[in-house]
Amino acid sequence: MSATTAKANPTGVAKPVRLIALLLMLAGLVMVAAGAVTWFTVQSQLADERITVSEDADWFAGDKIDGPLTAYSEAQVIEKHALEASKGKTYAELDREDPVRATVMNGSFLRASLFTSVVSFGIAAMAMGLGVVIALIGYALFLVARRLAAAPEPAV
Repeated sequence: MSATTAKANPTGVAKPVRLIALLLMLAGLVMVAAGAVTWFTVQSQLADERITVSEDADWFAGDKIDGPLTAYSEAQVIEKHALEASKGKTYAELDREDPVRATVMNGSFLRASLFTSVVSFGIAAMAMGLGVVIALIGYALFLVARRLAAAPEPAV
């Protein structure tokens, strides 16, 4: 093999780099779209329940629950109310015959549902953020591919 054939050919490298760049940009855009759809679906479903944050909440009292912060705030209030009703005992600590046990159980279920929505918002935000990062990496590679394609052939 001669020295000239062993050298890298920039235009030959540019095509695969461009393809990878386009795939990364597409993947990033899909992640942003999927995250946004997830965020707005969870937000819509929470809003459809017409729940408001309890008046004795530390934050967002009286606000409509339609986002991660209001959902978290209401979950904290539900815990406070359940612990007050059970005199500080959790569901597992209450006797099976205790009539308060059903109230504490319902509170636990409601809190779990609200925390599930909080986690869903977080995952949606993470997907959108990572989508932006991946799309930007793809764009940077696309610019590199353009430079490689425009580079002169190496001298023999």
